[in-house]
Amino acid sequence: MDACNLIRAPILHPAGPVALAERDLLFTAVFVMLVVVVPVFVMTFLFAWRYRASGGRGRYTPNWYYSGKVDAIIWLVPALIVVVLGYLLWTETHKLDPYRQLVSGTEPLEVEAIAQDWKWLFIYPELGVASVNELVFPSNRSLSLKITSDTVMNSFFIPALGGQIYAMAGMQTRLHLLADKPGCFRGRNMQYSGHGFPEQRFAVRALAKEEFDAWLSRARKSPEKLDMAAYRALAAPSVDHPVSYYSGVAPRLYDSIIEKYAGKHPE
Repeated sequence: MDACNLIRAPILHPAGPVALAERDLLFTAVFVMLVVVVPVFVMTFLFAWRYRASGGRGRYTPNWYYSGKVDAIIWLVPALIVVVLGYLLWTETHKLDPYRQLVSGTEPLEVEAIAQDWKWLFIYPELGVASVNELVFPSNRSLSLKITSDTVMNSFFIPALGGQIYAMAGMQTRLHLLADKPGCFRGRNMQYSGHGFPEQRFAVRALAKEEFDAWLSRARKSPEKLDMAAYRALAAPSVDHPVSYYSGVAPRLYDSIIEKYAGKHPE
């Protein structure tokens, strides 16, 4: 991660279509709410000037107590804003369904993500490799994530690509992301999970196809195999775990993690 040129304020500089749609929705909501905020500030200064003690032209009417027009504006404008925001959030939320597969012209890359204390394990079931604290995938190819936790609740988040979704023991959530171009980003757990929480982050690398193939070749040369014994050692609590690779993964390892919380024994 140290070699990456990480973008500051990645939410405002999205690197994929999901994050871009989320940013645009954020800006739209802010602009709609400014319909109330801007007039309030303008009227504050206007009233202070118009009704000032020395030379103000405002008419002094101490017995005035009600205006139907003012009452209508006070209630109808906020109500209209709530309706507009509600419509936007309803429609855009369904468009940004994290379970919906993205269109990228190629088959999505399947990755199984497991939250641990205090690190992230990424299994590539189609490729037969796994990595710790590093998520690597080709740019311009959609990423299909299956996410669970082998500890307390975590929250998976890559701000530059969009989508924050919970990882829960015994359950699976899904998330689809896409990087428009090669880049390096930061991901982390956004749900407080104990002593090592501040260090529970991971590198995210979207690579050109040739670079991804080279990374995959390096991972396949790792002497480490992720069998059940190696997994139990990895799952032990540790802080600031270095990036590491496994050139083999035990069959159905990800499924067995979910099943053990449902009272089933892993195979």
